[in-house]
Amino acid sequence: MCMINDDKRLRQAAACLEEGLYEAVLRHESRLSRTVREIRLRLDKPLAAVCADGALYFTKGGRLTLDPRDDPLICTRAAIDATVRKICDYSLYARQNELNRGFVTVAGGHRAGICGTAVTERGRVVNVRGITSVNLRVTREFEGCARTLLDHVRASDGLLICGEPCSGKTTLLRDIARYISLNKYYNVSVIDERGELMGKTVNGAAQNELGFCDVYDGYPKPEGIAQAIRSMSPDVVVCDEIGSSEDVEALRLCASSGVRVVATVHAATPRDLQNKPALNEALRLGVFPNVVFLKGRGDAGAVARVMKGGEALAA
Repeated sequence: MCMINDDKRLRQAAACLEEGLYEAVLRHESRLSRTVREIRLRLDKPLAAVCADGALYFTKGGRLTLDPRDDPLICTRAAIDATVRKICDYSLYARQNELNRGFVTVAGGHRAGICGTAVTERGRVVNVRGITSVNLRVTREFEGCARTLLDHVRASDGLLICGEPCSGKTTLLRDIARYISLNKYYNVSVIDERGELMGKTVNGAAQNELGFCDVYDGYPKPEGIAQAIRSMSPDVVVCDEIGSSEDVEALRLCASSGVRVVATVHAATPRDLQNKPALNEALRLGVFPNVVFLKGRGDAGAVARVMKGGEALAA
């Protein structure tokens, strides 16, 4: 298994930061590039790097420390505002819908989680002001990370990948799409609603390798799935983080069209999955004959358990 471009990934994600914070992170590039998962900014709190074994804090003197009180490099209002502007390519208006949903995907597929004060109309978030926290998740590419799983499960039958946040679901999904399109010669349509699988495009070029997949970049999942079935004759549809009733209606269309689905969902255990009524419907429809649960944050991408869809409903 090969991790692709660790240093590039860190630099790419950190490029979203205000200049002073960016320089602080890059000063420790060699230490952080393989282990960092998140870079966290909180208003008037220390800049933090979350790694597999815990959080590290940046100091004003240029060190990393386990103690957030040790000469902390504080995230000021100016630094957070400058970071948000960079994340949004200096056009908050153009990224307003993403901000309202709580995250913005940037070049490379890195995701910047955003929170602050919501402005609502009729129960919907229409703006976010006074942003106080930014969580920059550093995405990874592990070429070959799906091979062990695919030795035991045929993704072409349909597969649901379950795990908690930061458990490696998207990384595993990306490698499955790449592998089955290149090595199994399936027609694979990737519905990349948030740009995390392909990594967004820069000058028209994808930032992550997806083999011979046909990629619907930025399409809402239901619309992308419907268009793929109508126009691209997919054997397999791949999409990330399903769960809404609209998503399940699109999966129903896949089932009736003979198209298999490989997807992910936030669910650490069978009980979590059972608490998602829409997903239960998809399992009863037979969309996902195989269900995989990942181990979790401490062992990203590692499989804890493989079950049949019916077993996951009954467990």
